[in-house]
Amino acid sequence: MINMRLLPVTTAPWEKIEMYSSHRATTTRLADGSGETHIYMVRIEAGGIIDRHEAGFGQLWIIVEGSGWVAGGDDQRLEVSLGDVAFFERGEQHAKGSDQGMTAVMIQIYDLEPIDDSGVAR
Repeated sequence: MINMRLLPVTTAPWEKIEMYSSHRATTTRLADGSGETHIYMVRIEAGGIIDRHEAGFGQLWIIVEGSGWVAGGDDQRLEVSLGDVAFFERGEQHAKGSDQGMTAVMIQIYDLEPIDDSGVAR
């Protein structure tokens, strides 16, 4: 029998993100999957940043608390807050940061295709 279970996000170890000239950013792994799939919870504290770097996977960045900004290949910062979802293509240069603090679920899948407004994968 398969049982639902709660994941230990509040008690799991959080690791400092040191790559990409990051500061005031931590992460904890939530799950991995076959076919190069990873899911993390990421916190960016007030004044924190995960600086510009290349996405090694297609990535969804889902804001679950706070607010901040995301920037893609054009380096234009877009404000994001609770409920917003940003998509970064594999290979895209991108960055994230927050003045007030932000927590997001980051889903990484090697070849990820987002759904457009009509419900169709692009």
